[in-house]
Amino acid sequence: MSKKPIRRALVSVYNKEGLEPVIHALGKSGVDFVSTGGTRQFIESLGYKVIPVEDLTGYPSVFGGRVKTLHPAVFGGILYRRDNESDQREAHRHGIASIDLVLVDLYPFEETVAAGALEEEVIEKIDIGGVSLIRAAAKNYKDVLVVSSRRQYARLLEVLEETSCMPTEEHRRQFAVMAFDVTSHYDTSIFNWFNQDGQVPSFKKSIQGGRSLRYGENPHQWGKFYGPLDDLFEQLHGKELSYNNLVDIDAACGLLEEFSGETAFVIIKHTNACGVATGTTVHEAYVKALQADPVSAFGGILATNKLVDAKAAEEINKLFFEILIAPAFSADALNLLTSKKNRILLVQKKSLHQETQFKSLLNGVLEQQADNQTETEAQLKVVTHRPPTPQETAAMLFASRIAKHSKSNTIVLAVDGQMLASGVGQTSRVDALKQAIEKAKSFGFSLQGAVMASDAFFPFADSVEIAHRAGITAVIQPGGSVRDQESIDFCNAHNMAMVFTGYRHFRH
Repeated sequence: MSKKPIRRALVSVYNKEGLEPVIHALGKSGVDFVSTGGTRQFIESLGYKVIPVEDLTGYPSVFGGRVKTLHPAVFGGILYRRDNESDQREAHRHGIASIDLVLVDLYPFEETVAAGALEEEVIEKIDIGGVSLIRAAAKNYKDVLVVSSRRQYARLLEVLEETSCMPTEEHRRQFAVMAFDVTSHYDTSIFNWFNQDGQVPSFKKSIQGGRSLRYGENPHQWGKFYGPLDDLFEQLHGKELSYNNLVDIDAACGLLEEFSGETAFVIIKHTNACGVATGTTVHEAYVKALQADPVSAFGGILATNKLVDAKAAEEINKLFFEILIAPAFSADALNLLTSKKNRILLVQKKSLHQETQFKSLLNGVLEQQADNQTETEAQLKVVTHRPPTPQETAAMLFASRIAKHSKSNTIVLAVDGQMLASGVGQTSRVDALKQAIEKAKSFGFSLQGAVMASDAFFPFADSVEIAHRAGITAVIQPGGSVRDQESIDFCNAHNMAMVFTGYRHFRH
């Protein structure tokens, strides 16, 4: 594909980091520099002559630097088509010299917003000239090379070396694609900042950086993940993460967030908890969590919020599992757990807390506020004659946190600090309860004195009747059914305690 030499470069960057080797590479190839302000001073400090933009335009920088490069002498030099005779004549008539490389690093708008800056400062970090230069150069990629971010400098240096400063059209188009990625992301960030109150009903999200996965949910589907996953996790060992791994990791870490301040262990299979427990140590919490369903735990996703030491690792190592997530691993634990090459060990660096969620659906996107509501004892409304004991209250709050993260319809049976069983993803609440009771009994648990949590209200009293026969003594649910009183009356007649939370936690 056609090579074109770079004879003149317009350089305008906010952040000078990494720029020096690029300037040297261009300067040694005899490229003329055009620049302004601080970038001009930086290039001159490296020993190269610079044509001030003001000399090119015949006009000074005005309005505190808001207008510097917005001029036909600049944009004409970028946009005129070198193979178009009419454009060539016009450029010659107006004395417009060609610009072959545009190198820009935009004002840090997102960083300024993230730092909590005042509106006036945020507004001033909306780059106008830089975005315009990038778009113009990208549009005319057949003649111009555009570099739109300092993150592209390494690739630029490779291209300059490979081509002796004569990039091909393929190179120019590659950089043009990256340029429109930069500008579209930048504009999306600005729009979302201006539209925080949602007055414009438009869904715009931009996530830069992605990776191809081995496949999607099933082997016949392709899959990709977009986002800075390395900001959240460091992978210490094991094979590449899959689509389903990532879905389950999200579920595991989301549930684990509910137990901040405690030593907790969760075991996830197909996004549902098959074991959850707290304890004084990771070892104790793991052993208790595994008891709930050691069959489903096989091949599961394991997560804890405390350091995994050697004692915990020795116990965990007995189980075949896909992934273990922890904030840290002791050296002895790591040595033991890495004995199987495919096991994935992840260090979680920070919280997964989110304020909003979205997913594609039908011919559009659903967006909602994330369910960050976690009930406390003070919010519970006792609706039965007998109030729950302190032990029952603690167990109900524990079970309710698990139910919140389970597929509806769901029922969770628990004692304080240990899930005994759950019924998840059922089309009726009665079926979910029966599933949970059967599972608890199959793994040797007595339900005498246990509690029951439901993600939504009971439409009839049948669920509390079944629970009572199984030995359950206390129930936590949102309330809100027109037949609530029937369930309350049954509990009163059988000395059961029931509390309402006022919050439903459907999960589909």
